[in-house]
Amino acid sequence: MLQSIQETLNSIWGVFLNIRINDIVDIIILYFLIYNGIKLIRETRAQQLTKGIAVLLGSYAVAYLFNLNTMRFLLKLCFQWGFLALIILFQPELRRMLEKVGRTKIAELSFLNPQDATSDEMKWSGAIEAICDAAQNLSSSKTGALIICERKTKLGEQIATGTVLNCTPSVAVFGNIFYPNTPLHDGAVIVRDGIILAAGCFLPRPQKDELINKQLGSRHRAAIGMSENSDALVIVVSEETGAISVAENGELTRGYTKESLKKLLTSSLITDKESSSGKEKSLAGRVFSRWKK
Repeated sequence: MLQSIQETLNSIWGVFLNIRINDIVDIIILYFLIYNGIKLIRETRAQQLTKGIAVLLGSYAVAYLFNLNTMRFLLKLCFQWGFLALIILFQPELRRMLEKVGRTKIAELSFLNPQDATSDEMKWSGAIEAICDAAQNLSSSKTGALIICERKTKLGEQIATGTVLNCTPSVAVFGNIFYPNTPLHDGAVIVRDGIILAAGCFLPRPQKDELINKQLGSRHRAAIGMSENSDALVIVVSEETGAISVAENGELTRGYTKESLKKLLTSSLITDKESSSGKEKSLAGRVFSRWKK
């Protein structure tokens, strides 16, 4: 007994002695992928799917242990065709997962195609003023509104469902769009690079619709769904209370004023771009200097 324990400990110690730097890096990368994979599937249909796969693997182990040939054959068929079936059934979840991966800091390094932070400020400064003034006016009159400020994720699919306007934002334009019983008042307005690109756009439903507060209306739910599928900032004005809310990354925050909304939009649409542009230029400079050496 003691000899077997000692042999086991020696074999474990031998494994540690043979670990190299690339093995440590390999383990860290695997840990990172597993950890973020669990975060992505948590509280979605994929979580139940993972439990189902675990049950199938356990069933196959039992069938193999007790030599249940029929069960092993059926389970093998499930595993052979199951991967293709999963791709078809869980296409929306896989798409959202890949979109989230594409919005990570590593994927956002775009120093090969740098953007001018000054031009971004010029584009958005006037639009932010118009959005905040319009939100305040719509809030005081309790007129429902849904305004999307596009960032890195392009919203071409949603734009295709609406009416292309391509006009400069102003209080009057927002007031006309969201005036009750007009053709475009029920949809969302999408603002790209400080320009109203389209209005009357339809938005996707949220992933966890059943978990959202029942008091929230269709506009707030659409805002949460849009923020789950993109990195956009979605401003909502409630038709019942006139409250101003903002949805970002699947979370809805409420109780904004004109000043707090302006501060949020400025920090998200201008300040973040300036800081990221500076980092990308610095990284590009380091890469170029190393290449010269």
